[in-house]
Amino acid sequence: MAWCSLRSIHAPNVDLGVLRTRSPLAAAGGVVAGSSLWRSSSRKGFPFACLSLSTSPGIKEAVATDKAPAALGPYSQAIKANNLLFVSGVLGLIPETGKFISDSVQDQTEQVLKNMGEILKASGADYSSVVKTTIMLADLKDFKKVNEIYAKYFPSPAPARSTYQVAALPLDAKIEIECIAALKA
Repeated sequence: MAWCSLRSIHAPNVDLGVLRTRSPLAAAGGVVAGSSLWRSSSRKGFPFACLSLSTSPGIKEAVATDKAPAALGPYSQAIKANNLLFVSGVLGLIPETGKFISDSVQDQTEQVLKNMGEILKASGADYSSVVKTTIMLADLKDFKKVNEIYAKYFPSPAPARSTYQVAALPLDAKIEIECIAALKA
């Protein structure tokens, strides 16, 4: 059995010979949190080790702005980590009142995207930086209405996207959108 590993930035040197199949990787000093190492001994393929890393606390930065609704629970509006921005699910709430702009999915979609724009702006990003969105709808029949508004905000090439109908959304919202954006280094 041979070992091969791909080492990325901030990855510690690891003695791969001492690890067993699918064993968790521990690093001294808490430099790497939540790391995993796997090995493969497929006779057909090249033996490999895959090291996946989560960020250390020093690399993660919370983003907050008063120009978008505050988080409704113990989470951040967004997190910057490794030149990526992870924006939490955004609702169509008016930031100053905490109330929905209306019961209309079109109005809520417009407000969601305005709120998301403010979070992106506070992070040094914009709509063109977004690489992935996830849309959660209370009713998938609103898909076409949402697309018409969504298309106005994201320039070509549009981000990758997933859309789901969910059983319920916070505060009985009609729509919630989260995104991931690439930040300039």
